[in-house]
Amino acid sequence: MSFGRLPSRPADAPMSEINVTPLVDVMLVLLVIFILTAPLMTSAIRLDLPQSEVGEAGTAPQAFVLVVDAQGQWFLNDQLITQDALHEQLSKAARRNPLTELELRADASVPYGRVVETMGLAQKAGLSRIGFVAEVVSP
Repeated sequence: MSFGRLPSRPADAPMSEINVTPLVDVMLVLLVIFILTAPLMTSAIRLDLPQSEVGEAGTAPQAFVLVVDAQGQWFLNDQLITQDALHEQLSKAARRNPLTELELRADASVPYGRVVETMGLAQKAGLSRIGFVAEVVSP
């Protein structure tokens, strides 16, 4: 037995292409980590807030119910009201709390123009939160 050299073969040529499979694997793992941790980062700051006995926290916005009946008359909180008095009441409410909600209940036979006029009065008074109340139709 002789110890000689193994037959030699030519050296491999250098690779000129990038193998993207490991890169894609790493990027997908990072994406999953980011998706899982992003919602947790929004409340990462811990605060010790001062105590107060003066104000109420999170007061609910005030709401008015405005009804337009079939004859086109306005009722604010079930009281008949004129256009000038309605504008005055809505302006006062908007000055007290600009987030006051107006629940508009209009009869189905009221012309669309009267509903638009009512919305215009509310917006002119400074109320921008207007909700339309309707009945749910049973199937």
